[in-house]
Amino acid sequence: MKLIFRYMGKYRAAIFLAVFIKLVGTMFELTLPYILEYMIDHVVPAKDMKTVLFWGVLMFVATICCRQFNVIANTRAIFNAHRVSYDVRQDLFRVSANLSGDSFDEVGLPSLISRMTSDSYNVQSAVQQLQSLCVRAPMMLFGGVIMTLLMDPALAMILIVMLPFLIAVVLIVSSKGIPMYTKVQQKLDTVVRIMRENITGIRVVKALSKASYEKKRFGRANEEMTACDVKAGTVMAIPGPFMQLCLNVGLTLVVILGAERVNEGLMEPGIILAFLTYFNMITMGVMGLNRIFMSLSKASASADRIDEVISRGNEWIKYDIPGEAPAGKAFIEFRDVSFSYGSESRGDGDFVGGVREKALDHINFSIEKGQSLGIIGPTGCGKTSLVNLLLRFYDAGEGRILIDGKDVKSYERDELRRKFGVAFQNDMIFKDTLRNNIAFGRNLTDADLSAAAKDAQAFEFIDALEDGFDHQADIKGANLSGGQRQRLLVSRALAGRPEILILDDSSSALDYKTDSDMRRAIKEHHSDSTLILIAQRVSSVMNMDRIMVMDNGKCIAYGTHNELMENCAAYRETYEMQTS
Repeated sequence: MKLIFRYMGKYRAAIFLAVFIKLVGTMFELTLPYILEYMIDHVVPAKDMKTVLFWGVLMFVATICCRQFNVIANTRAIFNAHRVSYDVRQDLFRVSANLSGDSFDEVGLPSLISRMTSDSYNVQSAVQQLQSLCVRAPMMLFGGVIMTLLMDPALAMILIVMLPFLIAVVLIVSSKGIPMYTKVQQKLDTVVRIMRENITGIRVVKALSKASYEKKRFGRANEEMTACDVKAGTVMAIPGPFMQLCLNVGLTLVVILGAERVNEGLMEPGIILAFLTYFNMITMGVMGLNRIFMSLSKASASADRIDEVISRGNEWIKYDIPGEAPAGKAFIEFRDVSFSYGSESRGDGDFVGGVREKALDHINFSIEKGQSLGIIGPTGCGKTSLVNLLLRFYDAGEGRILIDGKDVKSYERDELRRKFGVAFQNDMIFKDTLRNNIAFGRNLTDADLSAAAKDAQAFEFIDALEDGFDHQADIKGANLSGGQRQRLLVSRALAGRPEILILDDSSSALDYKTDSDMRRAIKEHHSDSTLILIAQRVSSVMNMDRIMVMDNGKCIAYGTHNELMENCAAYRETYEMQTS
């Protein structure tokens, strides 16, 4: 709940105004039974038509004021709630987009989606109810009790005796509901994950005729979430019937005792009518409190889940270190770098003999500005992990990574990332025009886009399209071939003319001639960029200034093509196998 109140603080003036208006509207509502009682017991018996009309008009005005104030208060409460949830979603998106690799792996994409949607909606509902129902329900409850005490303390004692039991039940049940709703949201994460996996991999599911299998898998997850939700809803619904029963019993006692007191001349008959109305108000107040506690139980669980992500927003700052320039003149340098994914406390990842396997193990290399480095090795040898550390998606467990003489941890995030142009093998193509996919929010001219597309060998197929760069790409580039998607991604990386260009297996879908032409164009037109090229083909890296051969997270050889052909059996064997 701390997160909710923290975000509400920004709009405290608007929220206070909505609460005040709601308070005034509820006060008008509380006066209606009292006016009715006074008219029945005092005005009507006097048979003065002017007085009857006066009090009738007064009751009508109070009714109109009650309605208008409540409408205005509810409208403002909805508006304020939407502003708060907007801020929550903005911050949640901002932090999610900048999470470190470890944190992203720990939270998980499906969980981030459900926190952005379901959890933020629960927070929005709670903020709205805090401004309306949290004012009206207590006012109806305690205001009704006070008004009945003013009318007849003896009958009011029936209510007062019941209230502590009712409130105790609500508090006990709500304390049980928060962990239950937390579990419901966790089960929802699983449902979202399975749905996302099936939507993303729908072609594989259909190709292997596994639709029924996936349907059962989703059904199990859906059943588990539904069971948790039903259990939580059942527990939270307990106070409702119990309170209704108590209040109906109290109402019956009021009618019986009230009738006796009227017969004995101890009270006026209008008071009984007013008591019945106040009892209905008190009933609505108690039921409103029950709804509040149900909503706040959900919101509290959701707010904790959202805050778990937003509180990670300072991760980057936490790991920053002073930016002193260590000895060395290399532009990019890895100094004895080791890295493992995850942490032992999370219990994920691979272990051998109780020790976590390293994705990178004591990597050392350096390249000068404008040089090119080719990285080759079998799948899972740590090639992409090296790039992840360089971009600081993850932080190295041991050693230091230097760019231009500064540790990557000493850079501001945007300052570091602006140095790079990156194209991964399966990078994201957005549902937008080809122009916007390449420019990607950067102020690039048409000449810049055309030049980048030509160097990436993408201009020919783009120019052949009827609408050229304005052609609309589908989600993930579904209306483009694999080779077209990869060339589009390389165009995006080249368009900003980065200091460091990283191509991570981004030509695997290209034929040898196109791949060769693209590398030749990059060498000619982007010679000032430091190139890191990850590939499976020896032909793609053999002309690089330096080549790193990796295996099992280790650098087993480093040098030029000719040096590796002489000194590295694994490289020579790969070359001969691919060129035989």
